[in-house]
Amino acid sequence: MRDSASRLRANFSYHGRIRKDRKTKDLVKRLKHGEIALIAHRDLDWVAAEGLLRCGVKIILNVCPFSSGLLPPGALRLLLENGIHLVENLPEHLFERIHDGQSISVMNGSVYINGQEAAQGNVFCADHCERLHQEALQCIPAVMDDFVINTLDYAYRERCLITGAFTFPRLKTKFLDRDVVVVIRGKGYHQDLRAIRTFIREKKPVLIGVDGGGDLLLDYGYIPDLIIGDMDSVGDKALSRAREVVVHSYTDGRGVPGEERLAHLGVDYHVFAAPGTSEDIALLISYELGAALIVAIGAHSSVLEFLGKGRKGMSSTFLVRLKVADRLVDAKGVSRLYSSQTVTRFLPVVLVAGLMPLIALAFYSPIVQHLFRLLLFRLSLG
Repeated sequence: MRDSASRLRANFSYHGRIRKDRKTKDLVKRLKHGEIALIAHRDLDWVAAEGLLRCGVKIILNVCPFSSGLLPPGALRLLLENGIHLVENLPEHLFERIHDGQSISVMNGSVYINGQEAAQGNVFCADHCERLHQEALQCIPAVMDDFVINTLDYAYRERCLITGAFTFPRLKTKFLDRDVVVVIRGKGYHQDLRAIRTFIREKKPVLIGVDGGGDLLLDYGYIPDLIIGDMDSVGDKALSRAREVVVHSYTDGRGVPGEERLAHLGVDYHVFAAPGTSEDIALLISYELGAALIVAIGAHSSVLEFLGKGRKGMSSTFLVRLKVADRLVDAKGVSRLYSSQTVTRFLPVVLVAGLMPLIALAFYSPIVQHLFRLLLFRLSLG
């Protein structure tokens, strides 16, 4: 079976339209089903892989290696299992030679333009993925050790996050004694937001999108009460429709991220300067303004997730979670608890259980009994 699959992959050929962008998070906004993606993404992470998969791409071309071998390539395994053809280490000049939207052909690891070979890379196959996985398992102890040391070092420097007296922005949105849902672009955030729609409908919580999390809220039909971030991945539509915007600015005086863009859109905003990630700031603001419960969707919590995003430590996350832990519910993976298969499996039982009272009432009803006797009498005459 494996030999058959290998032969099919060795003779891979596809012709289609290509879309290119050096930022994968921007590319997924333009990709359409069946197209070819050209990226420059070293160590492809889960969020990027899930985004490309949702777009329905057939091929991903990368001018960088998909994995450095330091971390388990789980995101790449996901793509391979879904039949995506991966080609890595293509030459840089391919970005300049290919036009966005141009039709090209891909045969194994080669890229053809108008029938002529334009570039050649390496096919990233399942066997290579497994080898990298095994290598990463050997590297993890040393990588984890460096990560922990860095986290503890920076935790002391950034302790003002939970001990300092920050001036929080004066928001119109009321948090006191309300539930809050914070949506972050993280692993499985699409599925987990879908899984808590009943909670959102019944509780009507404050909805916060952290950068691109605002786009997801809008995609599901929700207007973000608040968008918090450095404006690097949220779309114009989400910014324009959000009820309030908080820009997470630098603490070293570098100015306000996305200032010109917000001015161009005519969006009013608050500025909050603090160390840490925008994700941490969203949780901290919710806590300090009196939220009763904070539900985090797509939050980054594991070491591997932070390393996959290129971060060397998680000091601010460590500190903030220490402070907000008594009100924080991490909804990561909640969609797995209530899969559609489980619902479908128990649906007949639920229906029968719901009909039992009606059946019992009908059986003991004189009218129903009379109709039943008439039916038996009619059948006996026949």
